[in-house]
Amino acid sequence: MMSKQRFASVWDAIEDTAEEAENMRLRSVLMTALKNHLIRTGMSQVQAARLLGVTQPRVSDLMRSKIDLFALDALVNMASSAGLRVEMRVLEAA
Repeated sequence: MMSKQRFASVWDAIEDTAEEAENMRLRSVLMTALKNHLIRTGMSQVQAARLLGVTQPRVSDLMRSKIDLFALDALVNMASSAGLRVEMRVLEAA
């Protein structure tokens, strides 16, 4: 019988702890913003790699949403290199 347990996000459902789920959620938001930015600008993966200071295969991993290969700080650095400003809000947990 399947559980009827409800989760606040997909990350809460698949990660072992609330901390891991929050980290994955933030990484997902940053990856999506970076991917959308690179798609909007229409630059090649080679151009994007140069801009972000990473290798082309690393950009390929980003574009294929290989979230497990990217730490939060690496994504913040890449977003900053891409000219994106990352803002952070810290709220009390509900």
